[in-house]
Order: sequence, then C-alpha cells, then structure tokens
Amino acid sequence: MGKNPYMKSEPPPLPTRPYVITVKGTDVRVEVNPAALPEADHGEEGSLLALLMAAGFHEVEHVCGGVCACSTCHVYVTRGLVQSNEASDEELDMLDTAPALRPSSRLACQCVPTGASDVEIEIPSWNRNAVKEGH
Repeated sequence: MGKNPYMKSEPPPLPTRPYVITVKGTDVRVEVNPAALPEADHGEEGSLLALLMAAGFHEVEHVCGGVCACSTCHVYVTRGLVQSNEASDEELDMLDTAPALRPSSRLACQCVPTGASDVEIEIPSWNRNAVKEGH
C-alpha cells in the first residue's frame, strides 16, 4: 500500500463488527470480517476500496493507487455513511475536485466503515473502470 507523504491525519479506526458492503446496481456483496481484513494494497486499511479490490471487484477507478491524491474513486455511500470514519481535511480537499458531489460523497480509498451497520455504495457511471485487465 502506498501512503501519501503529505497527509497529516491519523489512519482511521478499523471496523469492530462484521458487516456487508453492497454495490448498488450490481450483484456484488462483500462480507467483511474485521478479524480477517485483507492486506490493503489500495487505500487505507479497511477502506471500501481495499475491501472491494481484495474481493475481486475492480470497477472502482483509482488513478493515484488509493493514496488520496485524486478523486477518481469518488463514490456515494447511500447506506452506512454515519457509521464510517469522518472525512479528513485531505479527503475533503480531493472531493472538491470531483464532479457531482452529494452529501453522501466519499473517496473509497479513505472511507472506513466501523461495522456498526451494513454499507451500500453507488459508483458514479463516469468513475466505473470498464477495463478488465488480464482478459
């Protein structure tokens, strides 16, 4: 996992209870076990991006590799937003560059749910990575 050397905020707390991530408009459901979080190759440990990538769902664009240096992993958290870490100043600055912001907007590389409830996300159509590498 790469780390943005300019970020001053502390890593978010990890989830404490099992939960499910659902990607709206797909049949993707990722069951998250906080005792067995996958290694974070993309984004913060326990982040939506890290968990989705580890589950084989590669449709969330993330040009910077998940280090909060762009806004391409912009998603809408339509359920479970309140039960996620608060956005850091760095994340909010990056979100300012994303199109079509909503109150539920987050960067998937930075959003770490606590596990207090299931999470549902929507990926804006312009952020979907349609390229399937390895095919």
